[in-house]
Amino acid sequence: MTEHSEETPTNKTAKASAEAPQPVTTLPKKRPALFATGIVVGALALMGLGIGGGILIEQGLDESSIATPSLSTDGDGNTAITQEESTIAAVAEKVGPSVVSIITQTQIRSYYGTTSGEGAGTGIIVSKDGYVMTNNHVIDGANTVSIIDSEGVLYEDVTIIGRDPLNDIAFLKINSTDTFTPAELGNSSSIRVGQQVVAIGNALGQYSNTVTSGIVSGTGRPVTASSGYGDSESLTDLIQTDASINSGNSGGPLVNMSGQVIGINTAIVEDANGIGFSIPINSTKGVLAEVLETGEVSRAYLGVNYLSVTPDVAREYSLPVTYGAYIYTSQGTNSVASGSPAAKAGLQTNDIIVKINDETIGEDGGLSSIIGQYRPGDTVTVTYLRDGKEATTKLTLGTYS
Repeated sequence: MTEHSEETPTNKTAKASAEAPQPVTTLPKKRPALFATGIVVGALALMGLGIGGGILIEQGLDESSIATPSLSTDGDGNTAITQEESTIAAVAEKVGPSVVSIITQTQIRSYYGTTSGEGAGTGIIVSKDGYVMTNNHVIDGANTVSIIDSEGVLYEDVTIIGRDPLNDIAFLKINSTDTFTPAELGNSSSIRVGQQVVAIGNALGQYSNTVTSGIVSGTGRPVTASSGYGDSESLTDLIQTDASINSGNSGGPLVNMSGQVIGINTAIVEDANGIGFSIPINSTKGVLAEVLETGEVSRAYLGVNYLSVTPDVAREYSLPVTYGAYIYTSQGTNSVASGSPAAKAGLQTNDIIVKINDETIGEDGGLSSIIGQYRPGDTVTVTYLRDGKEATTKLTLGTYS
């Protein structure tokens, strides 16, 4: 089970230590260092996904239909393009110009003097005038940031606009008169397990615009990421994919086969084969809209401490449904923050939020991801269960501080 809270940044420490019945993947996160900015377990990255043929055994197979191996060089087999190759190539061609490599420089002062370091990651261009979205951990601790576009042009005049550490998102601005190609954003609430996806990024900080393909392996995954330096962060509602994601891919796009960004690649597991995680793009749209309009990072919030309802959580707490967000108190944390939008709307401990407007919690994404689509000041209709009875209330989302 994974507990979530929107009250104060200090709650993140409490909820990271409150993981209990439901197994949660724990992923150490590397700080930006030389070519290592992904959230990684240990020293190894995921191996690439191989898509190839096997041996097909079928009774009654007509031997005449089996191709006979040939050493002839009359025809170049590398020029034969399959439908799958054509689609992936088209996706890479469409999204590639919107993917950039990020290089960070850090200086750490200590008793022994000043130590310099370099890190690498990936970013997504989200506006024609040069706004870039990436992971917060890619630029964490950076003194300076530079960006290299898909054509190899280096931009050194880059401003860090702001961060959303709860969602591991940050925004940069390339200060240039050039016109950039923004990526097309898709809808992460309608993704399907098994659908094909493509990941693009600055693999290992050395191989810019590396393209890998795979499928959506799962949705709604909770992950606790730790850097190995004593800190940790909890991320929720992540997309699981077997498309290869390596150190340096952090902040890059996970793309559907229409060339739309549906996730931001952020975490990998080194002790597993084909397990990587991406932040759903919908959870960033509210903050992105604020950045593009005001030039500042501002996140909407509800103000509740909750558990994502699963069959296990429903059994443990005797809940009437197996989906939604269960508002509860844990480890001295208030279930509903005093003065928050949720408190003003009358939400209480033990209420189960099942919908925000027309989106169902669980089916269309986690509560945090759905709220992330909105901006501070937006009014939403909250549908909830109290004592088994459904009720609705309207509230105006606040600004997270």
